[in-house]
Amino acid sequence: MSEKIATREAYGKTLVELGAINDKVVVMDADLAAATMTKHFKAAYPDRFFDCGIAEANMMDIGAGLSTMGLIPFCSTFALFGAGRAYEQIRNSIAYPKFNVKICCSHAGVSVGEDGGSHQAIEDIGLMRLIPGMTVIVPADAKEARAATLALADLHGPAYMRLARLATPVFDEDYPFEIGKANVLREGKDAAVFACGLMVSETLEAAKLLAAEGVEISVINVHTIKPIDAECVKDYACKCGTVITVEEHSVIGGLGDAVSDVLMGKVNCCFLKIGIEDQFGQSGKAADVLREYGLTAEQIAAKIKETL
Repeated sequence: MSEKIATREAYGKTLVELGAINDKVVVMDADLAAATMTKHFKAAYPDRFFDCGIAEANMMDIGAGLSTMGLIPFCSTFALFGAGRAYEQIRNSIAYPKFNVKICCSHAGVSVGEDGGSHQAIEDIGLMRLIPGMTVIVPADAKEARAATLALADLHGPAYMRLARLATPVFDEDYPFEIGKANVLREGKDAAVFACGLMVSETLEAAKLLAAEGVEISVINVHTIKPIDAECVKDYACKCGTVITVEEHSVIGGLGDAVSDVLMGKVNCCFLKIGIEDQFGQSGKAADVLREYGLTAEQIAAKIKETL
C-alpha cells in the first residue's frame, strides 16, 4: 500500500464511468460538489446533475421522486447532513416505499479533522443500519469505493455508502467486491479482527506489528455492514475464539454491534469493540484526531495484545 487516494475521489470519478454506460444515472448534491467530488459528473453530464443547494432534506425527496420515473439517483453530501439532517426524508420518502435511491455521503468519521466535532459524523452507520431494508456500505480504499459505486447502480433499493475526506492507502491487491460478502485479507489463529473503512489499512498495519511479536491475527474487511456476512463472522469467531472489531465510528450502533448481533447466543468467544466511545469528536489534524481516539495501527495493535 503506497498510493493514497480518498474514497470520495474514487466515488466522484466512478460516477462519470456510470454516466457513460447507464443513462438512467442522475446525480444530486447539496452545494458541496467540489468536496464530495460529484463535480466530475457535473462537468461530464451537466443535464443530469442537480445542485439542490443547502437543502439536504429536499434533495432526498427529489431523489425519491426521480426514482419513480425509472432513474437511479445518487444523492451526495456530507455524512452529518445526509444521515443526520435528512434522516426523516431518507426513512419515510426513500426507505419506507423502497425507492431506488443511493445516499452517498463523504466526510464521515473523526478523520474529517479540522471541521471539528460538529461535522464529524460518528453515528451515521448506526442511523442507517436502523432503517428497514437499507443497505449500508463502507469502502476500505479507492478501489473498493469504485467497485461499490458500480455495484450500487445495479442494486435495486435504498442504499447508504460512507465515504471519507482523508486520502488513504490503496491496496496493491485486487480483491473481489460483492455486496454482503466480507473479504478475508489476512489469516491468523490468535484473533479475528473485523474492520471497515479507513480502519482496514490501519488494522493490516497493526497485524504486521503483532506478527513481529509472534501474534497472528485474521483481518477481515467488512465493507458491507448491512446485510452483514454472518457466515464469515461466525466462521472466524469459531476458528479464533477472540473477536475484535475496529471502526472509525461510535462503538454504539456500528460495525461492532452488527458483529455482536450475529454472535450473541450463537458463538462463545472473547469480544472487544475498538472505536469511538460515547463522545463527540474534536478539531485537529486528521492524524492527530485519529490518535486521540486510539485509532492508529500502533494503538490498535496494543489493544489487541491486551485483549489476548
